[in-house]
Amino acid sequence: MLASATPHAAEPIKEKSSMQAEHTLSASRLAIAPIGAFAATGNLPALHAALDQGLDAGLSVGDCKEILVQLYAYAGFPRSLNALGELMKVLEERKGRGIADAPGSLPGPVPSGDAMFALGTANQTKLVGAPVKGPVFEFAPAIDQFLKTHLFGDIFSRDNLDWQSRELATVAALAAMSGTEPQLLSHLRVSLNVGLTPQQLKQFIQVLALKVDVGASQRAQAALEKAS
Repeated sequence: MLASATPHAAEPIKEKSSMQAEHTLSASRLAIAPIGAFAATGNLPALHAALDQGLDAGLSVGDCKEILVQLYAYAGFPRSLNALGELMKVLEERKGRGIADAPGSLPGPVPSGDAMFALGTANQTKLVGAPVKGPVFEFAPAIDQFLKTHLFGDIFSRDNLDWQSRELATVAALAAMSGTEPQLLSHLRVSLNVGLTPQQLKQFIQVLALKVDVGASQRAQAALEKAS
């Protein structure tokens, strides 16, 4: 990626048809729900099965890696590292069964230093829909710097996973955890800003109810009703 402040995102995972894309999510995107949720809560046996099913649904190895790497920003390094270790086990098992999973793409180059801060600020503004300010950022400017430079710069500038998929993974993780309702609401609003429809998000929430737990789906549904 060029060292500029122009927001950039990879092309979304392709849906089956343009008509279907208006109303439903692909199997690969729906598979993000249990992966993000179980990685965030540290349920490794359930994550193991979810990753296996996600690869069967069309996620690449790179997609899964990127989802689990990104989630450290929301669930912490221990959960992310454990989840990546579980992905390694899944891939080894699948290799033993003769399955050759698509590797996926690597991220393009990204800027550094002040250029990364500028790019992260632009990415954050585009995702949220307006410049982000608030008392907490004035109280602790360091957290604002970290969010802009690292989360929205380093992570959201990586173009090997599109913004819609990143937001779905984040929504799943935040919905699965308790005490993160304000952030869940914020990311559901961002999900709408990047082009996901309320109907697609309702479908995603239904998967949380079916494959994760009712509590996660209820938190997400309550936030979606406020966000829509």
